[in-house]
Amino acid sequence: MKIPPFLKPGDTIAVTAPSFGATTEPYKTRFSYAIEKFRERGYKIVAGKTCFKSDGLGISSDPKVCARELEDFYCSEEIQCIISCGGGELMCETAGFIDFSRIKNAPPKWFMGYSDNTNFIHPLLTLCNTASVYGPTITGFGKPWEKSEDYAIELLEGKISSVQGFKLFQNPQSGTEAKQSDPLSKYVLDETKHLKLYKTIQGKAVEQSENSVLQMEGIFAGGCLDVLANLAGTPLDGTKQFAAENKKIIWILEACDLNPMDIRRAMWRLDKCGWFENAAGFIIGRPLASYGQELMGVNQYNAVTDIISKYNADIIMDADIGHISPVVPVAMGTYGKAETLNGEIFLNFDIPTAAQNQSE
Repeated sequence: MKIPPFLKPGDTIAVTAPSFGATTEPYKTRFSYAIEKFRERGYKIVAGKTCFKSDGLGISSDPKVCARELEDFYCSEEIQCIISCGGGELMCETAGFIDFSRIKNAPPKWFMGYSDNTNFIHPLLTLCNTASVYGPTITGFGKPWEKSEDYAIELLEGKISSVQGFKLFQNPQSGTEAKQSDPLSKYVLDETKHLKLYKTIQGKAVEQSENSVLQMEGIFAGGCLDVLANLAGTPLDGTKQFAAENKKIIWILEACDLNPMDIRRAMWRLDKCGWFENAAGFIIGRPLASYGQELMGVNQYNAVTDIISKYNADIIMDADIGHISPVVPVAMGTYGKAETLNGEIFLNFDIPTAAQNQSE
């Protein structure tokens, strides 16, 4: 696995929009705020032209233009890191025009984004054997920074190699958006997190006490389930071979627009594509659209557990990963450990920090 060099002050961070740009509010305000925060931290910023475009159909610009900008930024010797401008809907079209053989032969650098950016993060892992960070886009940094934003930048800088979850989160069903009319609002933490923990026993997922200790070890892989189910079986899907070569995988999965039935169908598809055969464990983030939803007896929990309980792997659900803030960043492609203790989740990435590198 290729682990990119850590960031240091004076490095150049490029921002590109392979999916949505920052041409409307609150994203314009948040974009400007975030750029200034990174400059104050000592970084140079290169903003790609796609960040300010909205001439594409369901995407910032022509997918070929978006692909070329991302590809050129990744292969540039002048740029040390890329942060996506935002999430979106149709980055799959951008990814279809990216030359991943060129990406694979370029020196590795950190790419960070989430949601629709899974269209780059997952092929980067399974086709190029390169690590990245499933974490905030640039507009996610466009607010007063809290622990989740600190985690993300400190992971890129090599200041930390572990993260832990949060006690509170923004309940998407409680009108949080109305409470955040200010583009620069901090999180509105109005719900206490309760992890759902399962052990698989004789092919069934058996719920455990919230304070149970679950432990899993392997390579972190995954992302947005909406995107992964769409990628499966395409030329951008190198997952089955990757899973065969890397015997222990901790699957990180979270859903955006999917309802419970969609989640179940997506999990079924990935299962039938052979993705989970070497699963060392599953960590499932809080789903956005289907949080607290049930359709004909299918909910956010059994939509997942019924499909994967045949594997001898523990399952951690409602984790602080995905579309319901605050979230922890995940160093996809790194080997590491995950565990639960006293109702909290801890992720430990087996990468040396910058301080450890200097001492060596």
